[in-house]
Amino acid sequence: MCVENTPPPSSRLTRRGVLAGAAALAGTTAALAASAPGASALAPTRASRPGAAPRGGDLVIDGGTLLDPETGEVTEDAVVVILDGVVRAAGKRKDVDVPAGVTVLDAHGQWVLPGLVDSHIHLNTATEAAKTLALGATTVRSGSTNFYQDIAVRELSRQAPGRAPRMRASGVFVSPDLGDTILADPDLTPIARLKDGVRSTEALRRVVEVNLARGADTIKTRVNPRAGLAEQDPLEQVYSREQLATIVATARRGGKDVLCHSYSAKGIQDAVMAGVKSIEHGAFITEESLHEMRRRGTYFTPTMVAIGGMIGDPNPVLDERGRTYLPKLKAAAKRAHELGVGLVSGTDSSGGSVEPIGAEIEMMHSAGLSALDAIRTATTNAARLLGFEGKVGRLARGYAGDAILLSGSPLDDISVLKKPARVVRTGIAV
Repeated sequence: MCVENTPPPSSRLTRRGVLAGAAALAGTTAALAASAPGASALAPTRASRPGAAPRGGDLVIDGGTLLDPETGEVTEDAVVVILDGVVRAAGKRKDVDVPAGVTVLDAHGQWVLPGLVDSHIHLNTATEAAKTLALGATTVRSGSTNFYQDIAVRELSRQAPGRAPRMRASGVFVSPDLGDTILADPDLTPIARLKDGVRSTEALRRVVEVNLARGADTIKTRVNPRAGLAEQDPLEQVYSREQLATIVATARRGGKDVLCHSYSAKGIQDAVMAGVKSIEHGAFITEESLHEMRRRGTYFTPTMVAIGGMIGDPNPVLDERGRTYLPKLKAAAKRAHELGVGLVSGTDSSGGSVEPIGAEIEMMHSAGLSALDAIRTATTNAARLLGFEGKVGRLARGYAGDAILLSGSPLDDISVLKKPARVVRTGIAV
């Protein structure tokens, strides 16, 4: 059986219902209601209209030590002016005109950095989104959710930016076995007739097309099973290069790219050659693959915090995987950086537990990157991967008014990134 005779998914038929269901699962309906007392959470807003940008806040961050990750420049006694959620000026006090009547956030004695980017996270609820934001990640890329909760969280971030990070949503996982995710959208149900699951060209295209119709910003797939499940073999290859190429081609027709969960050397090489935009995890990545990634502009998200989190697990299989994979990932991250591969930070937080993106930056530093280069993996590098270059990753004129205030210098003690003293999202102090 196949799905080739099933009509293509409609972008209107079920999208309202799908998003409403996702919003209920994620708890974002209640969050929106709380952020706008007396207003209907589902009422149309300027931010929800196509192309409309959410209105941010007006704020002056005064007196901190400003770090620009792009240039490495450090400015003492700096002033950052944010109006309507956008940076209008940032730099030395004498060079910045401060508008009257704008709320001032005192940053004396603190370091000021742009909001951080978590390039691989699974956000399923409004509570998780708020915690992620409080830990300094003002922009994130979803690593998929089971029922489009990430798309609902993205809508929350657009309508109430002080409640959630800016989101690149990936919808549901393109995986051989969808499990209960087949219930996420009526247009996925024809796949239930397929004996082999999501493996045929038609089935692969179907899942990608449904994701695109529901508003996904990127597509998530896999070439290997999960390392965090002891009963699975993370080196088994579940999709061929040709199958991955089908996913990539279908996504590209919709103007989107693909991130690929991968561990094995051959699986990684096949994913790179198939044209994915980023390799996720990648414990057994080879020198050959890294050179090819540099040539193609493929990014690498090693998620070392998540892999290292298996160390000490009561299950000896997971403990051994963590102890084996983490040193390999650190060496791979260092080599990727040396070769000029786009290296980005992602926590792979999931299951209700949110890790600070600062912990992954710290891992990058321990892998051999300088403190500044490690910070770039969650600022300028990540902004380029997510398509936010010129918008996030710096506090400069025209950029989003996202910032974190730190108790000390991250160039001297990178661990301060794990506990921001204050977070600002589009000019709104969280």
